[in-house]
Amino acid sequence: MKNIIINLPKEAKDKHIENKKYFDKLKKKIPKNLDYLMQDLHNAEFKKTDCLKCANCCKTTGPLFTDADIERVSKYLRQKPQQFIDQYLRIDEDKDYVLQSVPCTFLDNDNACMIYDVRPKACREFPHTDRKKFQQITGLTLVNVTICPAAFNIVEEMKKKLPL
Repeated sequence: MKNIIINLPKEAKDKHIENKKYFDKLKKKIPKNLDYLMQDLHNAEFKKTDCLKCANCCKTTGPLFTDADIERVSKYLRQKPQQFIDQYLRIDEDKDYVLQSVPCTFLDNDNACMIYDVRPKACREFPHTDRKKFQQITGLTLVNVTICPAAFNIVEEMKKKLPL
């Protein structure tokens, strides 16, 4: 897994133009079965992918925290929301709450999440490859394939199953 993570940014960069052209075509003529296909590809990939062996998303990027996430996590940590914000979060250039630093503060030495049951929505949904109306998040997907080996594999499989 370590080699895959090390090589992923280069592989994703090599495929970036191809993927961008593919997604541009996809948005022009959206297949009727796209959401079903993406759900199937996502499920198949995550049957064979163990995120605990990777955790590259947690090591390299930080999630956006919604107000609901802040409420839920702070309650779990037995803190007031403002205490949680002051201790762990900052406001980014888009005026969103994000972690003060990466790797994620809540990632333990075994790549497990210490707040897994109450983790932010962004973490629960990552890499977003099973989201409805997938064509709306192709820009995000281009970023996620550089971070997540599963997302990379899903996009490669998508191009085989749905040639445009």
